[in-house]
Amino acid sequence: QAQAEPLHPAAKGLGLSLAALLLALAGPGARGEEGLDFPEYDGIDRVIDVNLKNYKGVLKKYEVLALLYHEPVGEDKASQRQFELEELILELAAQVLEDKGVGFGLVDAEKDAAVAKKLGLVEEDSIYVYKEDEVIEYDGEFSADTLVEFLLDVLEDPVEFIDGENELEAFERIEDVPKLIGYFKNEDSEHFKAFEDAAEEFHPFIPFFATFDSKVAKKLSLKLNEIDYYEPFMEKPVTIPDKPNSEEEIVQFMEENKRPTLRKLHPDSMYETWEDDLDGIHIVAFAEEDDPDGYEFLEILKEVAQDNTDNPDLS
Repeated sequence: QAQAEPLHPAAKGLGLSLAALLLALAGPGARGEEGLDFPEYDGIDRVIDVNLKNYKGVLKKYEVLALLYHEPVGEDKASQRQFELEELILELAAQVLEDKGVGFGLVDAEKDAAVAKKLGLVEEDSIYVYKEDEVIEYDGEFSADTLVEFLLDVLEDPVEFIDGENELEAFERIEDVPKLIGYFKNEDSEHFKAFEDAAEEFHPFIPFFATFDSKVAKKLSLKLNEIDYYEPFMEKPVTIPDKPNSEEEIVQFMEENKRPTLRKLHPDSMYETWEDDLDGIHIVAFAEEDDPDGYEFLEILKEVAQDNTDNPDLS
């Protein structure tokens, strides 16, 4: 199962979601930060109260199901208002994704404890995403636009193909997230199938790429059935040893190496850092990328990260 940390208690509160509330209440054509067009909320209830009687049917109905596992709603007005805001965010996301086969539900930690146990829900106030046999804990900002973007990524295939120069250039421009690329004979190759199965374990957090083009492979210095892992902001990749690799070998390698020395925080994964070992050295830096001083500062950070990439206690 691909799992990440749940929303961090100190940051997941609805103070973060005021913008999402305004977005939900805005008129037609309201836009998310990434450019998504959001309609005006139509008032139709789409979010399902998931219980012991209906949970199996709900799981079968949707290609992707997002469940908010929440603590019991208090009787005070503040608690009720917060829950209403959370539900409104889910309703807007459900409306936007209705035609994509994405469903949304609520599971009460007290009333629906039996369902929570069957579904493996552990962390309250977390969003769990179900797709086929995978369970993904969403660890991003609790806002409609960010959640929609994340779920659209979940719907995508776990492996993206690089067939020519344009795709290769786009691949090379990705530097702020971890990524893997493998070179295989074709889609029927058993070694590609193992790569694809491993990709599902980390989808959508870590992008996997594959090429069947010998020219592309040559430019990337890849041999047949070889897989390279690129850590964010590092100049050179690391080749997974002992090719060809099984699914288990790829997953094990990634579990041992997926924590980057330097990463960029994104809205859909901004709380992932809380899974790090805070007994080590943990640095959070703030800079404006478009500002000359900020850009220079970020370049210094990259150099420091590259020089210390072998230190497992630094992030």
